[in-house]
Amino acid sequence: MSSRLRVFDTSVGTKVLIGLSGLALILYLLIHIAGNALVLLGPAIYNRYAHALMSNPLIPIVEVGLALVLVLHIYKTVSMYAANRQARPTSYAVKKYAGAPSRKSLASSTMIVSGVWLLVFLIVHVKAFRFGLQIDTPEGLHDLYRIEMEIFSHPLTVAFYVLTMAIVGAHLWHGISSAFQSLGLENARWTPRLLALGKTVAVLIAAGFIVIALWAHLTGGGR
Repeated sequence: MSSRLRVFDTSVGTKVLIGLSGLALILYLLIHIAGNALVLLGPAIYNRYAHALMSNPLIPIVEVGLALVLVLHIYKTVSMYAANRQARPTSYAVKKYAGAPSRKSLASSTMIVSGVWLLVFLIVHVKAFRFGLQIDTPEGLHDLYRIEMEIFSHPLTVAFYVLTMAIVGAHLWHGISSAFQSLGLENARWTPRLLALGKTVAVLIAAGFIVIALWAHLTGGGR
């Protein structure tokens, strides 16, 4: 292995990859929710958006790239977690925090658990929206609008989705600021602003997806 690539096996290099891959996934979530929000404008606009997206020849390449980024993020996060556990096998049970205020929180303590939950959700989500119901419009387009309304018509599905989006928010609440920290983007002036920005983005992403799901369930798209 090249010495330049070997640096990514170090603790610092691992944190950098986790930070970069995490920010890339957050950027995807922001783009994804912007597209999903078009469902609020009605079936014609939303289905045209969905058709333009699905007929774009670059989308398969983007999907493969996203999958690789996700795998990298998971692999490096688990590797760092395992290395930390091995280096300090008992410290997690007895560690006490003193001195400067700690950033440790429920969100930071459950990153692995929330990450596993989100991975399971992603599989269920892709199966439902990509390989589940197949409904076409009278014009022969993929009727993603009606599919979304049908999926979110079930109360248990909506409850699972809302709970998962709350977990997404908790994961991002710590994850965004942690990504900035891993990339060394911290100082006395900017750290509070980056922390506030990360928490704001986390809340907006989670709330945005929850609002769309509840709107679809409560209104059925106006049907």
